[in-house]
Amino acid sequence: MRARIEQRLPFWEPLFVVLLAIVIDITLPDKLSPLHPQWLLPALEGALLVGLLTSSMSSPHPRVHHSMLRRRLAIALTAVVSAVNLVSLGLLVHFLLQPVHRTPISGHSLILAGSALWITNVLLFGLWYWEIDRGGPVSRRLTEDRAPDFLFPQMTDPKWAPTDWAPQLVDYLYVSLTNATAFSPTDTMPLTATAKWLMGSQAVSSLVTVGLVVARAVNILS
Repeated sequence: MRARIEQRLPFWEPLFVVLLAIVIDITLPDKLSPLHPQWLLPALEGALLVGLLTSSMSSPHPRVHHSMLRRRLAIALTAVVSAVNLVSLGLLVHFLLQPVHRTPISGHSLILAGSALWITNVLLFGLWYWEIDRGGPVSRRLTEDRAPDFLFPQMTDPKWAPTDWAPQLVDYLYVSLTNATAFSPTDTMPLTATAKWLMGSQAVSSLVTVGLVVARAVNILS
């Protein structure tokens, strides 16, 4: 049973998503970085990423790939990168609300930074949804009777899904993308308070980012 779970839950997927979020952080203007020099925070995030990768691969036993230590490290890493994104978003809002002549960052750079933070927002919340739903990916496989945090269409109408269907990371990334663009749930409904708080927070942050970036873009074009 656990061997089948390991085969269907590749540990590199969340690592790749976090790595992509860190790369996007590196591209942000220096003024939007919470720590200085700008490379310091991505370096700390990268160290955590290496630690997570090492904990997943250091043991010959595949079960360590999804141990409690791995889960805690994954949540800690996601929390660190999420905190970075939140602070950078706050700095972006601050500069976007400043008059053009008083902003130390060009309008075009602010628009690009807002787009980068929006993409990071989608990636990170997708990871959060993946980690919290029914206690995480392994728990979802082992305890099928546990109440879900998200209700997917395949769960309400199983005839459109394989008999052993279970949500994968890409499903949660899609939920995050649709929530960030529609500012509300679309085909997948949040059921628990935790899921609703997360989706609500993402919708608000996405709305603020898109609204202010579009406003600055209109101001530049005019």
